[in-house]
Amino acid sequence: MATPPGARGTAQKTTTHPQVLTGAKLVLPTGTVTDGRLTIDGTKIAAEAPQGTAEVVNLNGWLLPGFVDIHNHGGGGASFSGTADDIETAIRTHRAHGTTTLVASTVTDDMDILVRQAGLLSEFAEQGDLAGIHFEGPFISPCRKGAHSEALLRDPDPAEVRKLVDAARGWAKMVTLATELPGGLDSVRLLVELGVIAAVGHTDATYEQTAQAVDAGATVATHLFNAMPVLGHRSPGPIAALLEDERVTVELINDGTHLHPAALELAFRHAGADRVAFITDAMGAAGVGDGRYLVGPLEVEVSEGVARLVEGGSIAGSTLTLDRAFKRAVTIDRLPVADTVAALSANPARLLGLYDTVGSLEPGKDADLVLLDENFDLKGVMRKGTWVVDPQLG
Repeated sequence: MATPPGARGTAQKTTTHPQVLTGAKLVLPTGTVTDGRLTIDGTKIAAEAPQGTAEVVNLNGWLLPGFVDIHNHGGGGASFSGTADDIETAIRTHRAHGTTTLVASTVTDDMDILVRQAGLLSEFAEQGDLAGIHFEGPFISPCRKGAHSEALLRDPDPAEVRKLVDAARGWAKMVTLATELPGGLDSVRLLVELGVIAAVGHTDATYEQTAQAVDAGATVATHLFNAMPVLGHRSPGPIAALLEDERVTVELINDGTHLHPAALELAFRHAGADRVAFITDAMGAAGVGDGRYLVGPLEVEVSEGVARLVEGGSIAGSTLTLDRAFKRAVTIDRLPVADTVAALSANPARLLGLYDTVGSLEPGKDADLVLLDENFDLKGVMRKGTWVVDPQLG
């Protein structure tokens, strides 16, 4: 196995005795506390430190719960479809940008390759570096394939869906499906039975077909608005069905490329802040820069931070990190800080069934923290009581 992610490339400072973090604005489930105090004891947030034993660390800016990304294909020049070293690099890159809980997303490929990759990714989940695996493809519509190889797409046969889930050894968290395809609804029902999130995405479904999928148990809209029919006044399509149903969490890519600000506002207004999960949908260029990359078997050109297929020009994921998504949300989209924190931390944590351990700053939860300065730029990251990016060294 590769060196544990985070072991190199970012500052590391392990908390060996209790710390009391003071001076920053704490964003709590109950509201924002100015000049708050947060106690860290080992790997956990504590109610209070033993008297006389705690180190007081003075901070400033905003102290938030660590970010939770449920849809991410890679970063740092590497892909979750690559080697163990590639996976380590991608994890380390996003962790240094505040993502302390991360689900690795695959991209459409040959089934045997996906099965092997699921086994490799599950090793990182078993050692605590990933929260699980998201299979995006191959069970998606050729009409809305985006950056997926059309030659490798297939209908969502429940037997093949189960094969991928089984290969993940209990770490399959989500499967994106075009549920209108043959076998789609049966696959949704199977995923529900297996305790895996069924997500509607890369779909050409009608409004009615999408509503059927939600009734069958689908609970996530994969990057809402993208890779699906547009919202029409006579044919509202999947967007209306997914926005209106309270059972559905909608993913949004807030990078300024995938969504017009008005579409973002529409989603927040209609779904409500408790049903939005900001994601990166990042590919290898995240945290690196422009150049040529691979997304699965397809070649991608990244120019001025926008990733597009070399052949065809379709948008091919993003170069986003969640700290940038946070800053854009509060400074450009003018979303309340509390709503943005919910979309980046609490909502995805609840969706994954992890809210008892991550997603908010509460005693007993993992000491996963993000420190931003007054301009909402990243200043520090703590994961399980260890400073991955130490604000005292910055």
